[in-house]
Amino acid sequence: MSMMRKNPYFLLPIISVLFIITIICSIMYGATTYQLTTVWHALFHTDLTNMDHLIIRTSRLPRVIGALLVGLFIAVSGALMQGMTRNYLASPSIMGVSDGSVFVITISMIFMPNGSAFSMIVYSFIGSILGLLFVLGVARLIPNGLSPISLAIIGTILGMFLNGVSQALSTYYQVSQNISFWYNTRLHQIDPVVIKWAIPFAVLGLLIAWFVSKSITAISLGDEVAQGLGIDLLKIKLLTILSVALLTGISVAMVGKITFIGLVIPHIARFLVGEDYKRVIFFAGLLGALLLAWADIFSRAINPPFETPVGVLTALIGVPFFLYLIKVKGGNQHS
Repeated sequence: MSMMRKNPYFLLPIISVLFIITIICSIMYGATTYQLTTVWHALFHTDLTNMDHLIIRTSRLPRVIGALLVGLFIAVSGALMQGMTRNYLASPSIMGVSDGSVFVITISMIFMPNGSAFSMIVYSFIGSILGLLFVLGVARLIPNGLSPISLAIIGTILGMFLNGVSQALSTYYQVSQNISFWYNTRLHQIDPVVIKWAIPFAVLGLLIAWFVSKSITAISLGDEVAQGLGIDLLKIKLLTILSVALLTGISVAMVGKITFIGLVIPHIARFLVGEDYKRVIFFAGLLGALLLAWADIFSRAINPPFETPVGVLTALIGVPFFLYLIKVKGGNQHS
């Protein structure tokens, strides 16, 4: 383990192979199982008159690309949030980021129902920022509200509130059928156009994450340590919030609300590579991508030809892990 922490990049060839296997398996398995040769020809010798080729190119391939990207974005967001707040329980799904995103998308679907893919990403991004600021603002008003367990409870309650208001509005204005996509992770309905529009936002979010990563390492040791190193705390925290909002916002716009990946994966990454957030963010992204893609594969395999919601599988991993963190960490901020 100590050798891995000193030089974790020797894992990259293994992870690269896992990505190739993941993409192949995700394309092959589903309601219809395709042979490897069919997948190969569909990807590299496409016949537009062949229905199998069309399904692979327009459905299976965007689905696995979407799963990998969203898993990456949410895991990086979770790592940034945990480092910035020094809170082991922080994640986009627990601290109101995802729920804020869904809330603003609901408002937009009611009053601007014909929005483009680009506008959905923008609305989702705005909602992510508002959701996070809402939770942090309320937490500051409550005694000891910024402690890990208190913040997690406040975030969960306010997230439920935003989610409840979203569903009530969507029912009242009779758009619940249109908006239901965003309440749960639905990778099979991913729109390739949204993936295309998400890329520039994702690049910006990831570049900001990489830029702040060194400072986040210092902040994770305490604000006093960071200030002693000459770090502008306000600037770094605002940039971190911007990165989290971008990455979570485009994730929700692409596939709906994601749970627990942003909580679990950063802990695994820190266990493997240590507390240097340049490494944590990089490896959390890779591991988050693989986790969501394999959760999607298993969601199709559990009860074929029906699909088990991906959120059920991530919750089966995330809920026990959440309870474990509360028991073991005892509400202490990580340092």
